[in-house]
Amino acid sequence: MGAAKGAHGARPPRPGALAWRLLDALVLLCVLGALYWLGRNAAAQLSYRWNWAALPQFLAYSDAATGELRAGRLLLGLFATIRLSLWAGALALVVGSLAGLMRVSPRRFLRLCAGAYVLAVRNTPPLVLIFLFSYFLSGQLITALGLNAATAQLPPALIGPAQALFGPVGQLPGFLTAIVTLGLIEGAYVAEIVRAGVASIETGQWDAAKALGFARWRMLLHVILPQAFRRMVPPLTGQFVSTLKDSAIVSVISIPELTFQAQELVSATYLSFEVWTLVFLLYLALGLPCSMAARALEIRLARSDKDSTHIDSADHAPPGPGGTCGPASPPGAGRPKPTHGALTGGFFSRMFHKTPQAPAHAPGPQQ
Repeated sequence: MGAAKGAHGARPPRPGALAWRLLDALVLLCVLGALYWLGRNAAAQLSYRWNWAALPQFLAYSDAATGELRAGRLLLGLFATIRLSLWAGALALVVGSLAGLMRVSPRRFLRLCAGAYVLAVRNTPPLVLIFLFSYFLSGQLITALGLNAATAQLPPALIGPAQALFGPVGQLPGFLTAIVTLGLIEGAYVAEIVRAGVASIETGQWDAAKALGFARWRMLLHVILPQAFRRMVPPLTGQFVSTLKDSAIVSVISIPELTFQAQELVSATYLSFEVWTLVFLLYLALGLPCSMAARALEIRLARSDKDSTHIDSADHAPPGPGGTCGPASPPGAGRPKPTHGALTGGFFSRMFHKTPQAPAHAPGPQQ
């Protein structure tokens, strides 16, 4: 075993691994060469004057009057995109969680309401929903509620926090419309993630929690959701990345996020290639870390499940010589036993740790 692993305990390379690496490098060089050839020929054939030096002022510029460094239009649009994505993602998580739990409810009316919401949103183009909600919310409901007048009379002490959270106060009604619309659209997809996560929990967990005398809301809160949440975290993180990308669609209702600011700049400067290339890089800088975090979290949860399975197999190993279970530890050493107290512990404290499952059979009455 030691010889197989080598002097430093590392595994020897698999047969053909070096060949695959050389092939990958060759394919990468070919792709880079093709891109270079395509860019060089495009630059020679197109009658377009590249002006990359104009891009920095779209991110930040120095005020000629005061000399202060101010954010450019693309940077302001980037901040608006981040705010919009965070608020819409939070709203989608709340709405989607409620709709997902309604979809697994024993009440037919709740299942029908949640199902109608999910089907209506998922089978309708988002652009149509954007225009529909924009007319109803911004054109009718917000005006009827007097939100425009309320934002105009906002106290000076609240203007700073309101601008930090929602952007310019004068654009608050439209920004709230975009948050609600995007949150409802993404909430339909979150609802399916929650429904699938709850449905993936074994039936024995429900039966065991019911045998312990738990009400349904306590079953969900203390037994089902902590286990289901571990399985929902990777797709929920991916859905947040989708929310970040889908935020560009609200540019059609003149919300000054990144895509809208880019359109305005292209219309004013005609620097189409340069501006959209920079916007592409900005969106990539926002979405790529989220995708990498989702992948790392998925690997961490899978490793945690694998380690727990290894511990369970060690606990149930056949007895060795002398009647002991394993060479060093008694059965169940190093891991908590599933008890009533473990089931009713803190919900959030067990989100990213292996949740003790309910016992397969409830303990019988004491004699």
